[in-house]
Amino acid sequence: MKALVCTKPGLFDYQELPLLEIKPGHAIIQIKRIGVCGTDLHAFEGNQPFFNYPRILGHELSGVLIAIDNLKNQDEFTVGESVTIIPYFNCNKCIVCRNGKANCCSQIVVCGVHADGGMVEYLSVPIDSLVHGYGLGLDELALLEPLAVGAHGIRRAKVYKDEFVLVIGAGPIGLGTMEFAKIAGGQVIALDINKHRLAFCKENLRIPFIINALSDNVTEQLMEITNGDMPTLVVDATGSQKAINNAFQYLAHGGRFVMIGLQKGEIAFSHPEFHKREATLMSSRNATRADFEHVIDNLNRKLINPTNYITHIAKFDQVIENFESWLDPKNGVIKAMIEM
Repeated sequence: MKALVCTKPGLFDYQELPLLEIKPGHAIIQIKRIGVCGTDLHAFEGNQPFFNYPRILGHELSGVLIAIDNLKNQDEFTVGESVTIIPYFNCNKCIVCRNGKANCCSQIVVCGVHADGGMVEYLSVPIDSLVHGYGLGLDELALLEPLAVGAHGIRRAKVYKDEFVLVIGAGPIGLGTMEFAKIAGGQVIALDINKHRLAFCKENLRIPFIINALSDNVTEQLMEITNGDMPTLVVDATGSQKAINNAFQYLAHGGRFVMIGLQKGEIAFSHPEFHKREATLMSSRNATRADFEHVIDNLNRKLINPTNYITHIAKFDQVIENFESWLDPKNGVIKAMIEM
């Protein structure tokens, strides 16, 4: 079977791998769609934490179930059905797994990051990572994971009705975060440096307030929007060290700062400024099955249409010639989707 391997930063190589055999407790999926995530882009650039090369990238996936271990859960899934996966393979033993937070398992193996992922014709995954298609299309199923990441961050933040929520970063994770903040009742403010993505927020997501982060008066704009209060919730979805460090100044007294984005460096902020606000700082990692189910429910209720995010499509054998262009903001990429 054919696989696309990131052999080192900046270099892909198509390789032939042996066909898979079914393993105990596992299923085999014929991959049909691969969403290109910021993680994949960072890995290609050499900026992704917790990463080693060579690696097969890809964790935003959908496909068709073609085999399943008949000794476990054989009645739950049907060969031939469309599925996606929760791509965070956990140990089921550590303290967070025992407490229902497998998304941040101490021994976590993320598909496409710590283990080879879905840029391949067939993929073997643990059965307990499978998610039913529930009648959703292949594109929608491949977008469940990034939406669930945003939904998880909003669930951790405990958004309350009509509070001002500043989401920094209008990539796919940020867009999903905005959508679920709106669903939770928040008044969303989008902040980004890319005017095309900000226009997308306004026109497609109906985000009421947008600010270009390159403006000289971001703080003044936030003060005006929030009637002088500043946002009570700030969410970073950029993974940019500069954006994260800058964001502390936008937080209202008593506010919460949730970091969904991940970067390699250190966070720096004024302790007195943070302390006097009695602010809350938290990270948000991955998503849980409950988050996936929440996303599926909202998709089926037509509250979100994530296929709007897909701006670029490539066949599997066209990825190498297109991938680097997806890194260039001038090309207007929001979500690139690979079709098998």
